[in-house]
Formats: sequence, C-alpha cells, structure tokens
Amino acid sequence: MTAQGDHRPPTVRQLRLVVEADDYDAAVAFFRDALGLPEQAAYSGGDGARVVILDAGRATLELANPAQKRMIDEVEVGRQVAPRLRVAFEVDDSRAVTDRLVAAGATEVAPPTVTPWQSLNARLDGPAGLHLTVFQELLTPEERGTRNGFGTDA
Repeated sequence: MTAQGDHRPPTVRQLRLVVEADDYDAAVAFFRDALGLPEQAAYSGGDGARVVILDAGRATLELANPAQKRMIDEVEVGRQVAPRLRVAFEVDDSRAVTDRLVAAGATEVAPPTVTPWQSLNARLDGPAGLHLTVFQELLTPEERGTRNGFGTDA
C-alpha cells in the first residue's frame, strides 16, 4: 500500500543504475571482484561496445531533500562532499569492505563511522566517478522503528 492508500500492485520490477565508465575494465574489477557484486550478464557489440550487469541485491531509491543530504554528509564525513548522486551498498562488515575497496583503488573519504541511525557507514570515491557509501546495519528495521524519529511517512 502506498502512502496515499493506493492498493495497486507495484509495477517496477528492478532498479538499474547505468553508469558510463571510461576505464571499463577497472570499474568491472572494482565492483565485481573487489566489492563482490555477482555478474548477472555481459554483452558486447560493434566498435568495442561492452556492458556488464552486476547483481546488487535488493534495490531501493532513497530520496532526500537538501537539508537531509547535508545532515548525512555532516554525520558521515564531517563536511559536504557528496555530489547529487551517491551509491550506497549494504554490506556485512563495513570495515573489511572499506579496506578491500581502498586496496582495489578507491579513495577513502571518511572511515567507517557509527551514525545516529545506528549503521556503520564509510564514504569512498570509486571508479567511474561514483561517490560511495558502504554501510552495515547495527539494528534490525524493527529495532530502529522503535527509536524516536525513525518511523515511516506512510
């Protein structure tokens, strides 16, 4: 059910973020091999055209107003750094994944930091010009939902 009380079934089956990578091989090595996103499909075409589709698990679209975006940057990094678009990956161990991604060529912008919403978030600049968050949830959604300020708009 949507916030407006609409009972129609969802029509979107998948969120796919399409990113142009100047250094395609480095981007594939980083996201597939270092981050561990399984390869779902790969295609090639004329003139050297190549694409790989990596499975990133469940997708969500997080919409934040400018004040929220600034607040998240302050909490996670201590200053404004994120461009308009930031890609976030939930992982089991933020510290280990951050170390692995830095070893694979990412630039650490901020180390893993416990946030007020009880996740362990790190910020990195990765290939293809993507600003990344890797985050580890420290509470279940049910535990978080009982905390002040963590309900839903619905």
